[in-house]
Amino acid sequence: MNFHTLSILLLFITATAVAAAKTATTATAAPTKYNFIMSKCRTTSYPKMCVKSLSYYTNTINKSPSQMAQTALIVSLSKAHYAKTYMGQISHTKGLRPKEIGVIKDCMEEISDTVDRLGKSVHEFQVAVRARSRDFMWHMSNVQTWASAALTDLNTCADEVKSLNWRVKSGILDQFQGVLQCTRIISRDWAPKFWGPGTIEHVALVKGRPC
Repeated sequence: MNFHTLSILLLFITATAVAAAKTATTATAAPTKYNFIMSKCRTTSYPKMCVKSLSYYTNTINKSPSQMAQTALIVSLSKAHYAKTYMGQISHTKGLRPKEIGVIKDCMEEISDTVDRLGKSVHEFQVAVRARSRDFMWHMSNVQTWASAALTDLNTCADEVKSLNWRVKSGILDQFQGVLQCTRIISRDWAPKFWGPGTIEHVALVKGRPC
């Protein structure tokens, strides 16, 4: 998924959230949707980050686990793009030592792979929701595979950065943290619970009902 496509997706979910917020007619609808996000995020490894990242999209998510996971994937992909841009800016810092230059070069490749794999994960998720029936689990397995590979790439880069005594190290790791946490929630916390065989969401999708 290229940056133009990502931008369109982010604009879509943002516009949808804003439009839905403007057209809300009761004061109880939003808290109900927010509580849904709170309840799902509470079971994750990073509940505060989860709520902070997704609470803006309460109306877009609309109490749908599949929409919530897709939104989280897109947010994670967006964070990865920002981290990649940040690393590109760091690469132009004056006075870098050879080891630092080497780490930046390796990280740029790894985070580029992260962006590519998260993009594929988003695509597979969208295909999975449309596929239903027997193909659903195969596509969801691909979502987890690409997301896990993205985590491996980013963790490798983070470990290299941690090994440096570098003044910008904390800034880089801060950029990575959001991507790592958001992606871990998708691949390790939600996927087995939401879309494993026999779960309510899996059965609903297979039978052709939205979840």
